[in-house]
Amino acid sequence: MSRRSYASLITWLTLVLCAFGWTAHARAADLSEPIILVAKPELGDFYRATILLVKPLGNGRHVGFIINRPTPMTLGKLFPEHGPSQKITDPVYLGGPESVNMIFAIVQAPASPGGRSLRLTNDLFLAMEVDVVDHIIEAQADHARFFAGMVAWQPGELQDEIQQGFWYVRDADSELVLHKPATGLWEDLVHRSEAADDAI
Repeated sequence: MSRRSYASLITWLTLVLCAFGWTAHARAADLSEPIILVAKPELGDFYRATILLVKPLGNGRHVGFIINRPTPMTLGKLFPEHGPSQKITDPVYLGGPESVNMIFAIVQAPASPGGRSLRLTNDLFLAMEVDVVDHIIEAQADHARFFAGMVAWQPGELQDEIQQGFWYVRDADSELVLHKPATGLWEDLVHRSEAADDAI
């Protein structure tokens, strides 16, 4: 599995990115804790109606994944010769417009799945290396979500977007990240965020 072709996924994702009119990188800021971003209703184009898990990387940089945009693709369709992938019926999610040729795994576990995996929250880890993602597919798929692509921010960008009112900001929540189904989740979070704003 370490050298699988992502051609079919890349082709599909390219069409999706064009359809949503995405032309510019997302923007990030110097926020020190993992957060959930909920797109405000007026935010359009590629990030319309999205929810993102965001993690600071240091030096004002951040990485994030859209957690509520399932694609028609599954791991089984992408990797038809890989037996463990055939057993996973959940869709691959479009994590963002960057590095769409990579499959990332976010797994809920008490300890790191290995390699250079990045801790996202107390019990969520991001796996990027092919061998580690393979192991999660084979042994921890019931507690994982798989993404094609990510969102990356440069110093100061996310802070600017939040100040401009693009996003509602919530504490990172593991159960929310792995919530099934994703349908209706954005509407629910917008309603709760608006209610919280009204109460202030």
